Amino acid sequence: MLHIDIHSFSYKKGGIPKDHSGNGGGFTFDCRGILNPGRVEEYKSQTGNDMGVQQYLETQTEMPNFLELVKNIISINIDNYLERGFEHLQVNFGCTGGQHRSVYSAIKIAEFIKEKYPVDTEITLHHDEQPQLNS
Repeated sequence: MLHIDIHSFSYKKGGIPKDHSGNGGGFTFDCRGILNPGRVEEYKSQTGNDMGVQQYLETQTEMPNFLELVKNIISINIDNYLERGFEHLQVNFGCTGGQHRSVYSAIKIAEFIKEKYPVDTEITLHHDEQPQLNS
């Protein structure tokens, strides 16, 4: 079983999350190159878990292309780690405030992994700046 920790975080507030597994490494993706829905008045108080923000990211930004590339990159490692019996991988998504783009990315990648690797992986999703979204 491969345990995958997925984090959304803020570069300004907490910085890149540490890997507490002892392995070090993993992936950190910078979402700041994607247009920020937080600059749109109606989305300022929302998060990447809200439908309006998600629709904005999916239709007004390069987020769909960004996530397709991320899926390809992480799938290479997940396949390899499963084949070699590795037990841990960390995937981080950062943006300015850890509220919109990184939250959305973390959620969508967690969904992707659950769908593609339903038996072989266990996912823990951490929203470092949005603890109300953690379950």
